[in-house]
Amino acid sequence: MILSTTFDVPGRTVAQIVGLARGNSVRSRFIGRDFVAGFRILVGGEIHEYTKLLAESREQALDRMISHAQSLGADAVIGMRFETTEAGQGQATEVLAYGTAVKLA
Repeated sequence: MILSTTFDVPGRTVAQIVGLARGNSVRSRFIGRDFVAGFRILVGGEIHEYTKLLAESREQALDRMISHAQSLGADAVIGMRFETTEAGQGQATEVLAYGTAVKLA
């Protein structure tokens, strides 16, 4: 699957737009991870616990978007983006990957 944040694929032509491809992941924080992260907030620096959590969420959302695009018969996803949103009154975070699923010539 070709992924592009632009609206074209160099050297290829978009033959057909097959629809919106999307995938999301909603994850909550773990109390033990929050305790360590809270301490890091006090002393400063990168909060590795949250970095890992969000990286895993992005990968899962991306994998789900690719699966959705494949189910639509797409060869590529163009205009691909990520969005994040807090859910459950800040107790969870949603990561959404989306773009335009296309067939290439």
